[in-house]
Amino acid sequence: MLVEKKDVLSFEFKNGWEQIDQAQQKEVFKLSEEYKTFLDKGKTERECVDEIIKQAEKNGYKNIEDFIDGKEVLKAGAKIYTNNKGKAVALFIIGEQALEKGMHIVGGHIDSPRLDLKPFPLYEDGGLALLKTHYYGGIKKYQWTTIPLALHGVVINKNGEKINIVIGEDDNDPVFFITDLLPHLAKKQNEKKLNEGISGEGLNILIGSIPCDDAEIKERVKYNILKLLNEKYGIEEEDFLTAEIEIVPASKAKDVGLDRSLVGAYGQDDRVCSYTAMKAIFDIKQPKKTAAVLLVDKEEIGSMGNTGMQSRFFENAVAELVAIQNKDFNYLKVRRALANSKVLSADVGAAFDPNFPDVLDKRNAAFIGKGVLVSKYTGARGKSGCNDANAEFLGELRKIFRNDHVLWQIGELGKVDQGGGGTIAYILANYGAEVVDCGVPILSMHAPIEIASKMDIYMAYKAYKAFLKA
Repeated sequence: MLVEKKDVLSFEFKNGWEQIDQAQQKEVFKLSEEYKTFLDKGKTERECVDEIIKQAEKNGYKNIEDFIDGKEVLKAGAKIYTNNKGKAVALFIIGEQALEKGMHIVGGHIDSPRLDLKPFPLYEDGGLALLKTHYYGGIKKYQWTTIPLALHGVVINKNGEKINIVIGEDDNDPVFFITDLLPHLAKKQNEKKLNEGISGEGLNILIGSIPCDDAEIKERVKYNILKLLNEKYGIEEEDFLTAEIEIVPASKAKDVGLDRSLVGAYGQDDRVCSYTAMKAIFDIKQPKKTAAVLLVDKEEIGSMGNTGMQSRFFENAVAELVAIQNKDFNYLKVRRALANSKVLSADVGAAFDPNFPDVLDKRNAAFIGKGVLVSKYTGARGKSGCNDANAEFLGELRKIFRNDHVLWQIGELGKVDQGGGGTIAYILANYGAEVVDCGVPILSMHAPIEIASKMDIYMAYKAYKAFLKA
């Protein structure tokens, strides 16, 4: 009788839930609970940095300034953080090898698509007080209407004092809304293209409707709102000129599905990769090469500005560490440290959605629950603007994942000529580093609520940990 041979030549990515035991499943759910707490605490890039530094200090990390000043000794195993203007942060564990031999870096971003208040936002119309906004990043504008919203941000008052504002998150707080037309009067709106149904200038936040008592005030509802803000925060209308206030969904991170296998929350692009990278570096002790986690701002608008990846923030931090490590400092060693590095650009990717199957090549798409996603290239139409990782580096990463039992998959962002996107990968690659995109596939990317698999979140953590310690 012939014995059927196992097929060892063909390959397919499998559902991760079928590949783990009950003990691992408990670890998956435990990590996701911690992750949801992080999401609720960090709905803006500033809040994320505050929480990351708080957790870093609990894990023994010291401010880089302590090493520059000589209060701390830079040696193998030293744990360091550096804060870039409260909007970006980098974490380092110094390795056994010199920095110029290169680092293992996981780089993500902590900003997310949102609405920002304009510099002069408050006005009254039709007996209502409203706030003007300017959207940030790539959003579908219609998704932001008729959902509860919260205000987060900082105001610098006339005395130069910084005032933190969070309204809409506590159960006793009011929330805010952007109105939409009733179906009965939406004939013309329904005839428009989907991206024209709600205009950018129409994303105005409803903030109140009660007029103040003084009948001589011209805009009494607006004035009453100013009075309430002044009573609680001590701010005046002019203070909006020196403020950064973001509008985000007022909902908390939630389990999705009867089996609780998914997380639904605002800002998972890209805080899901940022959190798992942070968690990963906290869980390694003594790497051979220096391990670094870099979490930056402004990726959603091109990585510009002094807190974005195109700034010299990370390069300067590496230069400081190289200078401390070398009495005979030469900037060429900084260049070598960056060029010899290997990087995971930790950003989310698009998961296959059965409701919209036509935009992805199913054979080369990522799927929910099949593990962390590696994308050899992103870009758009002919790979324009992408990094396109080298096969040698992919082979090395494949070996690392296999040795540490990381479940992973490979995928691309949409069919050829369908669209595309980008990450910070190409910026780090400009230094000569080996870089590939590696993150969590999600559904409803850039929507007010995005969905990720707990399995993929856990495997991202395992992937980053395995890479950082390799």
